[in-house]
Amino acid sequence: MKKKILILSGGISKERLISLDTGLQVAKELKKNGYKVKISEPDNNLTKNINQFKPNIIFNALHGQFGEDGYIQSILEGFKIPYTHSGAIASSIAMDKEISKKIFIKNKIITPKFIKYLFNKKKSELTKIIDKKLKFPVVVKPINEGSSVNVFICTKKNITKVLDSMKIYKQVMIEEFIAGREIQVAIMGKKKLGAIELKPKRKFYDYQAKYNTNAKTQHIIPVEISKNKLNEIMNIALKAHNVIGCKGVTRSDFKFHKNKFYLLEINTQPGMTKLSLVPEIAAHTGMSFIKLIEWILKDASTKR
Repeated sequence: MKKKILILSGGISKERLISLDTGLQVAKELKKNGYKVKISEPDNNLTKNINQFKPNIIFNALHGQFGEDGYIQSILEGFKIPYTHSGAIASSIAMDKEISKKIFIKNKIITPKFIKYLFNKKKSELTKIIDKKLKFPVVVKPINEGSSVNVFICTKKNITKVLDSMKIYKQVMIEEFIAGREIQVAIMGKKKLGAIELKPKRKFYDYQAKYNTNAKTQHIIPVEISKNKLNEIMNIALKAHNVIGCKGVTRSDFKFHKNKFYLLEINTQPGMTKLSLVPEIAAHTGMSFIKLIEWILKDASTKR
């Protein structure tokens, strides 16, 4: 008999729509293959839904804050029901770009230089610090958002305006801008699943490039680099997966510049939509969408 799967999707983050899409597509695939499925929001009805439905596994399709930052994972631990993807600690570390970058650096994984900005300095002081430590242009991003939400490439001319628009965050990361190719790597447990290169028509692979079908981002698979370089980037992604303590499937985002790979971040809950990269990488290796989902479910059942 097929297992009962409760899918958590939606939520209150800025990635709510992507989460709903992931949840619906996973549910559709599971139902088609004989699973009993229920979709639930992570709201006040969650406990009721879990107690009434009695799922064997919870598929966490949430993205962004409260969904992949350790918050919902801590709640799910209390139900004693296996749930997909990384646990609470690894999720919180991966979501915090400052902490994860410090771990990368400690483990000799190259990542762009950065400073943390707490909105406590005059803009003139900040530009001097950037000139000294990073150089313009720079990338400004929230410390704990996903899907490239509110990520901007800034020059001296527009950084003040961008920072003014980001005061909703208590702190942001200002990172050196690395030019070059965008390559993303999927890890599946202890296996290096594969890599894909992205050529966005926009300035970089931002939210619109990821999820707008009209953005016309070019997906290149297999990646056109040497076998040695491909092995190198996949080894780095696996190392990052392990040092953060991740479980299940992760996707690491890299820039390839002057023969070096720069790890930007690791995503503990990659999207599972028609435009998502992990299913595309899996398909290239011959793994169907349902087989990928079933592997994630099976992995959730193993001890954390």
